[in-house]
Amino acid sequence: MQKRRGISPVIATVIIVAVTIAVAIAVAFWMTGIVGLFTGFEQLQIMTVYDDSNGIHMVVKNTGTSPVTITEVYVNGYPLTSVLNTATFKCNSTTLSSSTAITVDPGDQKQCDLTFSSQPTQFKVGPGNSLEIKLHSAGGKDYPKVIVLTGYQPSSRA
Repeated sequence: MQKRRGISPVIATVIIVAVTIAVAIAVAFWMTGIVGLFTGFEQLQIMTVYDDSNGIHMVVKNTGTSPVTITEVYVNGYPLTSVLNTATFKCNSTTLSSSTAITVDPGDQKQCDLTFSSQPTQFKVGPGNSLEIKLHSAGGKDYPKVIVLTGYQPSSRA
């Protein structure tokens, strides 16, 4: 009859340690993924802003790790979608409205344009006037920029 032997205690210890290390590495990668989800941040930068005869133009870039959703634009403190009915804010092909937000994904940049179909009653838009344009995100952050107009004048049509 053959003698049956089990694995030696040294080999058993090595196997248990290897399995424990593999499980610990898997848990560490899993936790890193979860932490990454909860520590993402939004950061929008207004790279350039300028005006010409066609409107006020700006390039916005998301330098954060989470998408930024622009839900409102304020001009001199007045909300665009509810008060300034003569103004239009458009990024690429999306026009901001009370039902449509503009999303900028991490690393992306968009060309945005602000135009007025006529002179607003709350403030003057024209050469020599300064405007504070503030982009408001769904995350509650504001991204302001001030521009002194040099060439933009709203059309006289209503």
